[in-house]
Amino acid sequence: MKTILIATDFSAAASNAARYAADMAYALHADIFILHVSNVPVSFSEIPAVVTEQEIMLNAEEDISRLKQELMKTTKGELNIRTEVTTGNFLPNLKEICTLVKPYVVVIGSQGKSAVERIFFGSHAEHAMQHLTWPLITVPPKAKFGWIKKIGLACSFDHVAETTPVDEIKRLVRDFNAELHVLNTAKKEKYNPELVFQSGLLQEILKDVKPYYHLLESADIDEGIMEFAETNHLDLLVVLPGRHSFLDKLIHKSHTKQLVLYSHIPVVALHR
Repeated sequence: MKTILIATDFSAAASNAARYAADMAYALHADIFILHVSNVPVSFSEIPAVVTEQEIMLNAEEDISRLKQELMKTTKGELNIRTEVTTGNFLPNLKEICTLVKPYVVVIGSQGKSAVERIFFGSHAEHAMQHLTWPLITVPPKAKFGWIKKIGLACSFDHVAETTPVDEIKRLVRDFNAELHVLNTAKKEKYNPELVFQSGLLQEILKDVKPYYHLLESADIDEGIMEFAETNHLDLLVVLPGRHSFLDKLIHKSHTKQLVLYSHIPVVALHR
């Protein structure tokens, strides 16, 4: 049985992502696991005692129970839903639960709860996109789940065999009986024999799902991808986050971050 893991902070964006995940689980006959990680201060003696750790945990338990009941209601009580509230750092806790649950996909809202998180992109979604090896979907605040008919794959045709999670891509396409549209985001050159080779290799390894291939003309990769997604009514956009060095991150902007910040459709991060 597939399990969809929902990571939530109970914000409006996270609650919308939870509803999206529940509708997806209902369509796939999957189970749901809802996780909330509370970042409880290490020492309450160092800050004004406004609330206690017990109160924080009790409030979280009440919030997660309400969310579970809401999802049960919207899916006619037909889903098996488990919940867990834990404390500590978000990503290590999420990784630990993923190891136990082995989720089909992890779902998270693409905006955090606080104003600071929204301004700096809150590192929860962005950090998980880069470092969580399980499939992860970030859901925009207004996105609603409908049957997934078109899936886009943003691909730079770089080291295709080593960087393309072929099995995960094919599983998504087959589970939803969707069209796959491969978006070529490689730098434009008159002739690049390596690019031609990598393109042919990708066509070979994906041939049994019969993808459509598109060359993006926009000079700005992010804008080109988003424009294509909206014009062609994509339901999911798959990205393959790169593992860059610290120096690379200082020089180059994160395309994954830009897409998740501004995309109006859910973005799926897959790692090889």
